[in-house]
Amino acid sequence: MENQLEKKYGLVTAVCMVVGIVIGSGVFFKAETVLNKTGGNMPLGILAWAIVGAIMIICSYVFAIMATRYEKVNGLVDYAEATVGRRYAYNVGWFMATLYTPALVSVLSWISARYFCVLLGWDITGGACMTIAGFLLCAAHMLNALAPRLSGKFQVSTTFIKMVPLALMAVVGTIVGIGNGRMAENIATMTTATISTGEGLMASTVAVAFAYEGWILATTINAELKDAKKNLPRALVIGSFIVVGTYILYYIGLNGAVTTEELMASGEAAAKMAFQRVFGQAAGTVVFVLIVISCLGTLNGLTLSCSRGFYALAVRNEGPCPAMFSRVDPVTNMSTNSAVASLGLSAFWLLYFYGANLGGGWFGPFCFDSSELPIITLYGMYVPMFIQLMRKERDLPVFKRFVMPCLGLCGCAFMVYAAFAGYGMTVCYYLIVYVVFMVVGNFFYHQPAGKKKFKTL
Repeated sequence: MENQLEKKYGLVTAVCMVVGIVIGSGVFFKAETVLNKTGGNMPLGILAWAIVGAIMIICSYVFAIMATRYEKVNGLVDYAEATVGRRYAYNVGWFMATLYTPALVSVLSWISARYFCVLLGWDITGGACMTIAGFLLCAAHMLNALAPRLSGKFQVSTTFIKMVPLALMAVVGTIVGIGNGRMAENIATMTTATISTGEGLMASTVAVAFAYEGWILATTINAELKDAKKNLPRALVIGSFIVVGTYILYYIGLNGAVTTEELMASGEAAAKMAFQRVFGQAAGTVVFVLIVISCLGTLNGLTLSCSRGFYALAVRNEGPCPAMFSRVDPVTNMSTNSAVASLGLSAFWLLYFYGANLGGGWFGPFCFDSSELPIITLYGMYVPMFIQLMRKERDLPVFKRFVMPCLGLCGCAFMVYAAFAGYGMTVCYYLIVYVVFMVVGNFFYHQPAGKKKFKTL
């Protein structure tokens, strides 16, 4: 049996994966969070969205440079090896497979269940919501493990569906807000904010990071991407610009639909209330159904990457049981064992998320938001890669070798600083958990028999 994935995805699918993973839940889930973090300061909230969006575009451009320079199979892991080294690449891959993607997938399963419960008027923290979250988690993994082609088509269709409510709110909400004066009212509320501007910006920046995260996961399908050397860089850059523009316009439209006080007070029902306020009760509910579908699309996109995590390690003869996790099913053209491991870890992180954030603090000081801090960790991991890219790629033009990587370093440093400034000691307790995971992972590191060569293109 040949353990090789088929080239089955094109540029459209790759762009849709970038857009589909990023857009879908965070923009709805974090909009009211940003307002709460900034004390209702709408301009400061817009600034947070713009800052993280700019960092996303810059970092995606740097990885686009890497995508045109290195032969690659497993995306970020191979870029890490080409720039820093094999051991570092393994640590990046282990972090992605065991902490980063499973944690995000678990949160996305709950968010999808949460908005389904909001639609039906059910409690978002009770047993029903968590049962639905568990079901969606299993369903997403089954779809990606047993029908990867169908999963790709689902990703494309949900990407276009999710743009409908965002575009409607961006355009109609802004027009309504300007017409009735609510936009001007919300801007004026910035003078009443009681939260420190610096602290509010840092905390909201970390929150916004979740809404923007996931674009790097598009690199995990490059082994299945047609003409990856051209299509992957295009997908990263095009998708990033689409995301940033959509988010900022949606946030502005949302603040035109309802007052900041209403958004902050409504919690999980804020988005539903805003759509019903603009489009009427019935139409608003229909549009909100599209939001639920968009969340499912995001969950599918993240699972598409997560289910390949252990496969990405195994094909490099790394991690636990490489022979088992590198095995590709001849019928589905998918590593079923990798998907099963992904499901188990995602279920673990779903239980953690409930206990730490919804169940009353089960883990004491080790309770942290698993939708945010793992993302900041990944930005920290980019730093050595960007530095080594500048050091090694001497034939690149100045703009690609120095300017963009330096801007990327500044962006990564800002995200790390924002985490400490916004969350303080919580970050330290999270880092303890992170270190434990990395120590365990290094027990499964296999010293290579020979050195793998990366060809510069």
